[in-house]
Amino acid sequence: MANVPPPVKKSRKGPPPAVDLTVGNLEKSESGSLKPLNFKVPADFHREFKVYASQQGISMLDLLQEGFRAIRERRG
Repeated sequence: MANVPPPVKKSRKGPPPAVDLTVGNLEKSESGSLKPLNFKVPADFHREFKVYASQQGISMLDLLQEGFRAIRERRG
């Protein structure tokens, strides 16, 4: 059998862009800007969460943020 060398692997990525061509994707977003949280919850929990927020006269976002702050204060 012939001695055939393995094929040379070429990088498909190419060189990185020049610094002046980057679009500032490493900068932090504004503190007031909203970002989506992407997770699923059971339908029963969603309904209960939504009803409770409505009964309290607050948005689901406000309820989530208040709950997170309370847990963070309690747990440290």
